[in-house]
Amino acid sequence: MLQFVIDTDHLTLLGYGHPLVTHRCAMKVPGALGLPVVTVEEHLRGRLSAIVQAKDGVGRMLQYSLLERSLRLIHPYPIAPFDPLAEDQFQILRAMRLRIGTRDQKIAAIALANNVILCYAQQARFRSGSRPGYRRLVRVIRTHGAS
Repeated sequence: MLQFVIDTDHLTLLGYGHPLVTHRCAMKVPGALGLPVVTVEEHLRGRLSAIVQAKDGVGRMLQYSLLERSLRLIHPYPIAPFDPLAEDQFQILRAMRLRIGTRDQKIAAIALANNVILCYAQQARFRSGSRPGYRRLVRVIRTHGAS
């Protein structure tokens, strides 16, 4: 049963074998740790963009191998969908006019909709600022950062 989802920064760190992130992810029961579909989107967009920008054959081969590696990294994890419940949560977060990016809001909305813990690396994105909505967001999304 899904209990945790990770953000794109965590997925990138996991892909690079960051010792703390890798250890924490490995400690989770299989199926307890998942990826919001928005995290998958961001990660793959970066890989696809690098393929397009590759200047020569060596660069293309490297970027395609990194894409393949990313697909293998993502494969074992359940994907948390952006479904009607997530859309409802996203609209609530947007109405709060928080100073966090749209994709971060979507990832948070998926965590809220699935009632899971969002593990995110850049805690300042969700904790900084003086808007009243931040306290609600931090209270609802129990955090478990990498640092």
